[in-house]
Amino acid sequence: MNAEAVEASVERLKSLPTEQRAEFEDFVDFLRARKERARDAAAQRLGDAFKKLDALDQVPPTAEEVQAEIDAARAERRARHADRR
Repeated sequence: MNAEAVEASVERLKSLPTEQRAEFEDFVDFLRARKERARDAAAQRLGDAFKKLDALDQVPPTAEEVQAEIDAARAERRARHADRR
C-alpha cells in the first residue's frame, strides 16, 4: 500500500464514530492474532518435519544432489507447461 492509500485509509478511519473505531481496532487485533497463529503453526510443522528427517538417521544430501533434484523438478515443470501450449 502506498503512502497515499495509507493516508486515505487513516482519514476514513478518523471519520468513524468512536464505537466503530473500537471495532476497527478489534478487527486489526484479530488479523494480527490470526497471522501469528498461522506463523506459529507453520513453524511447528517445520519443526516436526525436521524431527522426522532427523529420525531417518541418514546422511544429508550433497549440494550437487540437491541441485540435481532442483534441476529435475524444473525440467518436469517446463515439460508440463510446454504440453499445455
